[in-house]
Amino acid sequence: MRPKYFLVAALVTPLLYVSLPAPAQSSWGVSKTLHIGGEGGWDYVTVDAASHRLLITRTTHTMILDANSGNVLGDVPGQKSAHGVAVVPALNRGFITDGGGAGAITVFDLKTYAVLGRIPTMPDSDGIIYDAATNKVLAVSGDGNALMTFSPDIDPQAGKIDPPINLGGAPEALVADGAGKVYVDLADKDVVAVVDLKSRSVVARWPVAPGGRPTGLGIDRAGRRLFVGCRNPQKLVVLNADTGAVETSMPIGAGVDATEFSDGEAFASCRDGSLTVASSKAGHFDIEQVVKTPNGARTLGVDETTHRVYLPTADFEPAASPTGRPKAIPGSFEIVVVARP
Repeated sequence: MRPKYFLVAALVTPLLYVSLPAPAQSSWGVSKTLHIGGEGGWDYVTVDAASHRLLITRTTHTMILDANSGNVLGDVPGQKSAHGVAVVPALNRGFITDGGGAGAITVFDLKTYAVLGRIPTMPDSDGIIYDAATNKVLAVSGDGNALMTFSPDIDPQAGKIDPPINLGGAPEALVADGAGKVYVDLADKDVVAVVDLKSRSVVARWPVAPGGRPTGLGIDRAGRRLFVGCRNPQKLVVLNADTGAVETSMPIGAGVDATEFSDGEAFASCRDGSLTVASSKAGHFDIEQVVKTPNGARTLGVDETTHRVYLPTADFEPAASPTGRPKAIPGSFEIVVVARP
């Protein structure tokens, strides 16, 4: 029996070590469109991955949607010019920046969506995030040229924000590194301001050339990189998050408004209907793909658990002039979902 045993082994063993070529990674593409409707414009979209919700500001109100179906779960009223949303699930609270009038932040309940109160802030309150490392809500005031901070357990009726931090320029997007630093685009200065939350001061200003007018900002905390979406010139600029050195830059479409980093890839969404995806090869970031999206899909949110990208937009009337901005058709608001198949 031994000869037969070795014969079988000789025939089978080579098959165990046959190496098949790995399948090529699938490309990103629009997987579905969630038709939402409703009134109002839009700005940032916040992904609450743990609860599978999308929170989207609609000028005078903020919609909470089921991320899978697009069903409306709730609607927070009472804003004048809503821009962004930050969530703090541990306290069951959400925070909406309202840039209208003197500026305010609406505090609401994440379960019932009831308004808990409004905190006075500064004019043109815009981008907002929650930094778990410092347990602070961080928001910027475009007209006030300031970074605003406060504790998420603030009294929503009588609470006051901390003394604002002067940025020396008009801020757009902001990100935190989880170690006490905050990075803020200063669109009118063509720099990224670095804020030390401990000293509450700007400790550096890093030029974004060869890009200009930075509006989008993403961060790779582990790799210590910043991804700056610039409108003029139209570039995605990669900065070293420790030194500010420009590592590389890539061309992107017109009208970028949001940039994010997730799972080794950077995303830049542009008003012209293009989503640039960049990834690292041998430590160097380069364009992986440019996804065709509907016109107006200028902001985005990334779900790091499902690796889906959500881009709000709408159908538009023809522009009145070649340089004019087309008006959205009422009731046509939608969320475009981009994913790998």
